[in-house]
Amino acid sequence: MTSTPFEFTGKDGQNLVGRLERPTGPVRATALFAHCFTCGKDIFAARRISRRLSAMGIAVLRFDFTGLGHSDGEFANSGFSGNVEDLVAAAQALSDAGLPPGLLIGHSLGGAAVIAAASQIPSSKAVAVIGAPADPSHVTHHFAHAEDDIETNGEAPVTLGGRDFTISRSFLRDLRSATLSEHLHNLRRALLILHAPRDAVVGIENASSLFIAAQHPKSFVTLDGADHLLTRAADADYAANTIATWTERYLDMKPQTDDTEAPEGITRIIEADPNGFLQDVHLGRHHLKADEPEAFGGTDLGPSPYQYLAAGLGACTAMTIRMYARRKGWDLMGVSVDVSHEKRHATDCDKCENSGKIDTFTRHITLSGTLDSTQREKLIAIADKCPVHRTLEAEASIITLEVPAKS
Repeated sequence: MTSTPFEFTGKDGQNLVGRLERPTGPVRATALFAHCFTCGKDIFAARRISRRLSAMGIAVLRFDFTGLGHSDGEFANSGFSGNVEDLVAAAQALSDAGLPPGLLIGHSLGGAAVIAAASQIPSSKAVAVIGAPADPSHVTHHFAHAEDDIETNGEAPVTLGGRDFTISRSFLRDLRSATLSEHLHNLRRALLILHAPRDAVVGIENASSLFIAAQHPKSFVTLDGADHLLTRAADADYAANTIATWTERYLDMKPQTDDTEAPEGITRIIEADPNGFLQDVHLGRHHLKADEPEAFGGTDLGPSPYQYLAAGLGACTAMTIRMYARRKGWDLMGVSVDVSHEKRHATDCDKCENSGKIDTFTRHITLSGTLDSTQREKLIAIADKCPVHRTLEAEASIITLEVPAKS
């Protein structure tokens, strides 16, 4: 995965600034992401969802609307219609770069904007909205206290999300006049609505209104437990995963395979993000991700190397127990293995010969079924016969050879 600056010219000649997240392998599809009201391209949800989609083969452009973040122009003069024009300009810039967007994603007011812009973006075939209002004027409640001043004086300063903005009369009237009903009725694109039932900023009734007004194909997915801004990584990841899976039905997406596919018996690791730790893991037809937690400089888009190691031990343990019980004909209904890893001082280990720290894996094995105590003891003992267990306990030989890079 690579993240590069992407700049383009807006309708009125202003320079708009974005980030293009591209997958390491082939681009399966391209998405255009519209951020929430006054937020900017670098808000957590925009970054997390874009990077997650990129890890799944979808290139994503997220950019700052006019007058926000790093983009030029006056926010007070942009309005909702300005956001729509920015999206159309962004889609054209992507098309000019050979990446016509087939998927439009909008968060909050950005969701309303992508619905309104879709008909002006010929390449778009699917629209996904997150916490979107059914009426763009919904956002005026953030500065309702200043509406009289805006109407009387032509503009007024307001504070939104801890930042100061100037809202003009034209901006306010543009929001009030914007409607989505006609856009929804004539959308002619697949629509996915994601909304949190307890969204305290844009109520769930907005999702219901959007869904009723839209024509088929349309889908609704609830984001249980999420807040409006999707501030938890798990919620942003769930939204991204849902969008990616849903999109495959409506876009002609290329298979997530390329010449990086590893031969049988080879696990191939390809660096996906030179600025972080994200890795593409290729195991034949299986494609995974490896990463580090954000606390260690990663993006947490995949398990860490030690988590993969623990997963290998746990999976091998369960398989070994199952194979033995099956051969004996015992009534083993299920196996689960919890594996934890830590570094411990060798002095705490009776079998260790060195005095430094060693890797310690702790397994908690749960066996379900009608088993007597002898059978249970034997199954727990057989766990030590797991090949991965034996590999970890033995001294392994690792041979490292440099291979010239392909020119």
